[in-house]
Amino acid sequence: MSNKTILLVEDNPDDVTLTVKALNKSHISYHIVAVGDGVEALDYLFSTGKYADQQPAGLPALVLLDLSLPRLSGLEVLQRLRGDDRTRHLPVIVLTSSGKEKDLVDSQDLRANGYIRKPVELATFVEAVQELGLFWLLTNERHPPKTVQNK
Repeated sequence: MSNKTILLVEDNPDDVTLTVKALNKSHISYHIVAVGDGVEALDYLFSTGKYADQQPAGLPALVLLDLSLPRLSGLEVLQRLRGDDRTRHLPVIVLTSSGKEKDLVDSQDLRANGYIRKPVELATFVEAVQELGLFWLLTNERHPPKTVQNK
């Protein structure tokens, strides 16, 4: 894991493909890791579960988080990230098809750095993902990422 990584937490394979293509089209040279549910996202970030043998090196530069996930919802993932000193400041963008106002409010209450509703139109979706990648990975300044050590 390194700050040259984007963690994409998405259970829909078509959305994974579209998001990866959009980021690659931006010519952003980051390694994209896709995981399919909330439990796997936390395992990846904290080097637990099936990722327990990976060498913890640091956090990804950005997490793109869907809300509707199996096993552990995106809001539950976000709550755990914000409740842990190691991941409290990790940039997390909610990237979801949910149009529910409650999801937006809950995401903001849990200090998501952004909330993007997945546009239905492909070109609009690609443009939105490219813009968020360019801003969060190239323009935005943030403090150096922490190294994650298991508690």
